[in-house]
Amino acid sequence: MVILIGNQKGGAGKSTLTLLLANYLTAKHGRKVTVLDMDYQQSVSAKYEKARVLENEVPYEVIPADLAHFPMLLQVLTKNPDEIVLIDLPGKMDDDGLIPVILSGDLILCPFNYDEFSVDSTLLFAMVTAKINNRAPIVFIPNRIKTTVRYNTRVEVDKVMKNFGTVTSVIADRIDFQRVDTIHTPAIVLPVVLPIMDIIYTAHLEKEHKK
Repeated sequence: MVILIGNQKGGAGKSTLTLLLANYLTAKHGRKVTVLDMDYQQSVSAKYEKARVLENEVPYEVIPADLAHFPMLLQVLTKNPDEIVLIDLPGKMDDDGLIPVILSGDLILCPFNYDEFSVDSTLLFAMVTAKINNRAPIVFIPNRIKTTVRYNTRVEVDKVMKNFGTVTSVIADRIDFQRVDTIHTPAIVLPVVLPIMDIIYTAHLEKEHKK
């Protein structure tokens, strides 16, 4: 199964969400996971290499991946039907090399915020990905939401997003998310993250695993 994590808006939390999902799938469900880091900043790869330098036993592999090498990588990784490939997409959608990547997705996760620029970028991302790949469900995840801010457009935004996919409950903004790495998720953020991960797993991955 191939899961894409993306948004055209930088800073939406794609890389952190990728780590959270990889940690969840390996720790809670014992799934075989490989992460393809296609983001230009390659922050997931950096954390992976840091863990290896410190001689920690990493629960999954992270591969820095170039768009040009994607078809061959995908062919190798998907030979195992139980393998879950998580792809941290680049922050821009203006490269034709992304088309085969988007086409490969079985599920698309899109973290976003309720500010105007983030919403516009998220909708553009959803329209582009849905046009290229109309078989993969899109799950929108309100991310880094400040509990002290009142988002006046939230109801309207959720309504629009639901034209393209489903919207989960929010992930509140916490400084502790900066401590997420390829080894573990800090216990203090688990109560916020686990309910959303459980819903995604039950709705989209559990049935696939039982086939």
